[in-house]
Amino acid sequence: MKLRRDIFQAISDPTRRAILVLLTSHGMTAGAIAENFDAARPTISKHIQILNECELVKANQQGREIYYELKIDKMKEIDTWLEQFRKIWENRFDQLDNLLSTLKNKKNEK
Repeated sequence: MKLRRDIFQAISDPTRRAILVLLTSHGMTAGAIAENFDAARPTISKHIQILNECELVKANQQGREIYYELKIDKMKEIDTWLEQFRKIWENRFDQLDNLLSTLKNKKNEK
C-alpha cells in the first residue's frame, strides 16, 4: 500500500523546498542532489522519497541512473491553492494604498 502524504506538509520542510528549487532547471540523480547539502545521502534520499510519494517529483530511469524531475502539474496545484490567498493579500494591500493616499492628501491640504 502506497503511503499518501500531504503536499503541503512536504513543502513545509526547507530541505525539500531546496530540492524542488534544484530540480527547476533539470533532472538530477539523488547523488547529484545530495552534493548540494551538508546532510547524509540517506537523509536526502528520504526527502526525495517523500517528494516522490507526494508526486511533486517523478523518477525516470536512464540506464543505471535514476533522475528526479519536478512535476509541474503538482506545483500548479499548489499555486492554485495559494491564489485564493494572493487575491486576499492584494485586496488588503490595495486598501492600505488607498488609506495611505487619503492620509497623505489630508496632510497636504493642511
